Amino acid sequence: MGTGKPVAKIATGFVFAFGALRFNGFDLLLDPVGWGLCASGLSQLQRSADDPFGRARIAAVAMACMSLVTMIASDSQAIGIANTVGALIAVWLVVDAIIRRIRPSGEIARAALLDVLRWAVVGLGVLGLLAGYGYADLGPVTLVAWFASLVTLVVVLYRSARLPSLSPQWEPVTS
Repeated sequence: MGTGKPVAKIATGFVFAFGALRFNGFDLLLDPVGWGLCASGLSQLQRSADDPFGRARIAAVAMACMSLVTMIASDSQAIGIANTVGALIAVWLVVDAIIRRIRPSGEIARAALLDVLRWAVVGLGVLGLLAGYGYADLGPVTLVAWFASLVTLVVVLYRSARLPSLSPQWEPVTS
């Protein structure tokens, strides 16, 4: 996963940030590492200071810091809510940047699929957050649907990693 596939780094970052591999109660998939991988991949795709990848990278760096705070103060409900909301915003910004890059290069169907998946991950994530704090009783269906949406998003990102428009060397065609 060298410098050639920044979207694979982003997908792997999502696996670390949202996945859990517990050993004696400790999550071996450290969330800050995941957000750092996302930030690294996004920086490889950034072309200017104000492009969508730059905004998404800022969100990923902020989430790396927020994840560290969450690891330290894991018993704070306010920090947990902020961490979840921040993660959902970061996912939205990351996928939005990718959609904006691939749509002009003719990847209309993949862009539409990514658009649906980001809505599913973020929307179901918000519902899950509300349910987790007792504001809704949705049962396990929401969690299962969110997980399926997230896994599908990660798979689509991995499959998109080879697109020419998502390579670090790609430059937009000017007309």
